Amino acid sequence: MLQIQLSNIIAIFFFIFAWGLYSWLAYRSPWSKHTLSYAMDAHRYRWMRAMLKREVRIADTNIASGLQQGTAFFASASLIAIGGTVTLLSAMDEVANMAKLLELPFLDDPLQNEAKTFGLMVILAYAFFKFGWAYRLFNYTTIVMGSIPDDAHDENDEAVEASLRAARLATLAGRHFSNGQQALFFAVGYLGWYAGPYIFMGTTLMVTLVLLRRQFFSKARKAVLPGPNAQDLVSSGA
Repeated sequence: MLQIQLSNIIAIFFFIFAWGLYSWLAYRSPWSKHTLSYAMDAHRYRWMRAMLKREVRIADTNIASGLQQGTAFFASASLIAIGGTVTLLSAMDEVANMAKLLELPFLDDPLQNEAKTFGLMVILAYAFFKFGWAYRLFNYTTIVMGSIPDDAHDENDEAVEASLRAARLATLAGRHFSNGQQALFFAVGYLGWYAGPYIFMGTTLMVTLVLLRRQFFSKARKAVLPGPNAQDLVSSGA
């Protein structure tokens, strides 16, 4: 029978809390307007409005196609990773023996490790569904983009509304894509659980801090913001 220690229970609740806290800070908190994701959402709307002024939109469709292909890559990678966890479930003893030979911090408890692997599989499945839905939303975005007439311009209310629909779909697709990547990042932190609950909490904290830094304090965020921040980065060669 599986015996779950209190430290493991605390570690998994800490993992869930850290993931939820990051999602709230990045997307729902009062500070979410200062994130990299929010800035990129604004650029998506600017992209669709700028598209209205272009007579030839091959570049726009190529961008949308590239985004869709990138999403398909991550969806495929998630499926491959799920297959890897299935293989890991059937080879847990071999993994434990290899960890001993390499002197890696791996807890030798087959039942607990199988339960942890199943949890990892759930996280990867969540990422796959997010990437799969993002792929479909990018497909819808290209369809709506194709519905905008060639003679569209800013004064055409119907064309502007269609561009806003495309922007909303692209933003929603980007959000689901980000959620899928977020799941993959936290899956990396989840791997620390195989070495014990305390290392698990440490790797979870590390992933959370890295993601928060990228959202709020990264050079990428400064680069996409208007004003002198982007110019400073360009001049510094960052």
